[in-house]
Amino acid sequence: MPSFVSKLPATPVSIFSRMSQLAHTHQAVNLSQGFPDFAVEPELIKLVTTYMQEGFNQYAPMPGVLALRERIAYKYQALTQIDVHPETEITITAGGTQGLFTAIGTLIHPGDEVIIFEPAYDSYQPSVEAFGGKIVPVRLFAPDFEIDWEAVREKITSRTKLIIINNPNNPTGRILTKADVTALEELVDAHGLYVISDEVYEHLTYDEQKHQSILYSPILRERGYVVASFGKVLHATGWKIGYVIACARLTEEFRKIHQFNVFSVNTPMQWAIADYLSDADYYTNLAAGFQAKRDYLSTALQQTRFKVLPCEGTYFMLLDYSEVSVQAELDFAIHLTAKAKVAMIPISSFYSKEVNQSLLRICFAKEKVTLDRAVDCLLHI
Repeated sequence: MPSFVSKLPATPVSIFSRMSQLAHTHQAVNLSQGFPDFAVEPELIKLVTTYMQEGFNQYAPMPGVLALRERIAYKYQALTQIDVHPETEITITAGGTQGLFTAIGTLIHPGDEVIIFEPAYDSYQPSVEAFGGKIVPVRLFAPDFEIDWEAVREKITSRTKLIIINNPNNPTGRILTKADVTALEELVDAHGLYVISDEVYEHLTYDEQKHQSILYSPILRERGYVVASFGKVLHATGWKIGYVIACARLTEEFRKIHQFNVFSVNTPMQWAIADYLSDADYYTNLAAGFQAKRDYLSTALQQTRFKVLPCEGTYFMLLDYSEVSVQAELDFAIHLTAKAKVAMIPISSFYSKEVNQSLLRICFAKEKVTLDRAVDCLLHI
């Protein structure tokens, strides 16, 4: 047999797959993987079916259906007064993760260094390493997970090419402030860096806090990729449709990789989403519904021995179990799944070097009956 050298020798099966499998094995309430357990809107399903029946079943244009890109551009103009050109600055992708992978592949060459903030979404590190880059983690810690931007500056070397941010942040549920974006802007400008902003939870910010997209910054606008996801907005994570926004120069390079990766994305769903989002009330009212779920679960968990950390965005919250167990996070997560029949994600899995803070991530994008069942189980721990 010819020799074979793995490009990702240290990369295991994802913690999401592992915990979901454990949940299935033990018939536990699965609050680990980030997917809603409620139905996609019937109107949207009807629109997809209509476009399939009308014959919209062949390849879409490589950058995406123009009607959908125009709808995205309209959304940004209406909500943020930011002008995004639908033809030259928006590309429809096969989900947010593919958008991230392609943007990283567009920018990273062997030997390049990429600064990420941990706890970090688990696709960042292997994507960087697959293209020969090296991650340089900046570790953030509970309860605030605040960024020390001077510490970030000290991590920058002659090899630093890119900074990846996730805002709102998965798994912490925290959002970046305007001051954070200004600090990022200063570093990018001073050191000639690029930025990828993972903004898949852009519409899920709570308590009237404003989402701070990098698109508000003229400097970051010219040196960054924004990655977004319809799966999070439409409760349809299995559809795997997202989009990437960048200036025309960066979009041109992005599409060179994209066209030989997936080429184009599911055609009838693109047309259906374009129609469905003609009603702006859908995404402008989205946060209120999820905030109600956050508040409901947070209040219910006060009956337990778990402590709820502040959640400013996404549909995840963190639970501190330090008054329940002294076990390490992964061990306790496995124990909870088997014994209490509730599956959650250990935060240590979002760090490149394990750290134990007695924290688990719980998904609240669930029906009330699911949340009630989980709380009832946790009451007996």
